[in-house]
Amino acid sequence: MEHSSFKKWSAEFAGTFWLTFGGCGSAVLAAAFPQLGIGFLGVSLAFGLTVLTGAYAFGPISGGHFNPAVSVGLVIGGRFRASQLAGYVAAQVLGAIAAAGVLYMIATGKAGADIGGFATNGFGEHSPGKFGMRAALITEVVLTAVFLIVILGATAKRSAAGFGGMAIGLCLTLIHLVSIPVTNTSVNPARSTGPALFGPAYAMSELWLFWAAPIAGAVLGALIYNVLLKED
Repeated sequence: MEHSSFKKWSAEFAGTFWLTFGGCGSAVLAAAFPQLGIGFLGVSLAFGLTVLTGAYAFGPISGGHFNPAVSVGLVIGGRFRASQLAGYVAAQVLGAIAAAGVLYMIATGKAGADIGGFATNGFGEHSPGKFGMRAALITEVVLTAVFLIVILGATAKRSAAGFGGMAIGLCLTLIHLVSIPVTNTSVNPARSTGPALFGPAYAMSELWLFWAAPIAGAVLGALIYNVLLKED
């Protein structure tokens, strides 16, 4: 069944809202909660679980991209029409901004609230592990490329039906386990944009990298898949 563009945009908005609110919310509200904080592992699982649950809830309507880089990569991979790209990206960015706005209202809803980095992405002094721009760029390109390869492979016709969302969610969990210390993990320009609008001023000045690197990585991953792994 072919859904209307409005339904697809709505699903992408809702899915990206859930990814940003669930993943970034776990980092802002729960990661360092006194004595019971969930830490890097918990935040990584939260991001993976948002994609896993969102894929099954919204994927049947829109395909479950929730990420401008994924949408671009799927165009390159021949799985998505370029004519639909602008609408998807707009819905994804708006969903992430809405989620960050709701999260900001919650995080500032107590006396003396300090939102800290607000789950924003950064490099150099703003990297959790103080990794420089080159390390951040390589990390985001490589991990987004791998993410696209997994997405294309897990959703191929030859793959086991119904398990794609699980593979993709677990892949995003692993990506976060690797890269939170480097960039606080983007691999998703929309997820980076929402918190940057409400977080510290530096986040907006460094946001360009978290658009350029994931999109470059998505294109690279799709090309690798098409050349080396695509079905005949």
